[in-house]
Amino acid sequence: MTIQTRLVDYAHGDITLQAEVAWDDCLGPRPAVLVAHTWAGRTEFEGSKARMLAELGYVGFAVDMYGKGLIGNGPEECTALMTPLASNRSLLQARMDAAVDAARALPEAVDQPLAAIGFCFGGLCVLDLARSRDDIAGVVSFHGLLHAADNIPDPKISAKVMVLHGYDDPMVDPSAMRTFCDEMTAAGCDWQLHAYGQTQHAFTNPAANNPEAGTMYSAIASDRAFANMRAFLEEVTH
Repeated sequence: MTIQTRLVDYAHGDITLQAEVAWDDCLGPRPAVLVAHTWAGRTEFEGSKARMLAELGYVGFAVDMYGKGLIGNGPEECTALMTPLASNRSLLQARMDAAVDAARALPEAVDQPLAAIGFCFGGLCVLDLARSRDDIAGVVSFHGLLHAADNIPDPKISAKVMVLHGYDDPMVDPSAMRTFCDEMTAAGCDWQLHAYGQTQHAFTNPAANNPEAGTMYSAIASDRAFANMRAFLEEVTH
């Protein structure tokens, strides 16, 4: 096994985006898995997940939703980058479509299934991918935002959906979880939601350490979540 990485420029309209791609060059074409980033933008955190996916035998594609080189430093900058997409779900979905097209054009992933995982804001991105397209094998949301897409009031979802969620996440309370589950059921979706007790937002991020804000790393919940992800991706891509 030799994991390779490269940066790939792609475009949405007149905006240049840049993904990090990781793959095992000892393998032929493999299923691609998009990695949608947090509100901060594509960072080393997402790159590490793309490389982890490559080690599992996939082509990891760390998505760029903001634009080449755009990273938020601190809550104000992150909010300013995320809000135009989070408040315009058609734009968010089109930006994810550009990532799908770029991933499918990779020689390492040609004619292979495509799935997606996402973290926090990225969880919303991959769930909207499932809501808006019928050619996605499956999506996994890690401590993601779950509110429905206002431009798709009655989605029909063919992708399999897994949500990995901290029960004490202040950004998505239990009533919001129930609303999401009802949406998935009405959409005819094959869905599952794993809620981890004593677990807050951003539980997969070792740098999260602000319990007052409801963001806290949990090694136990993170390990459980990635184990569930591995089994899910094996199911939906083979």
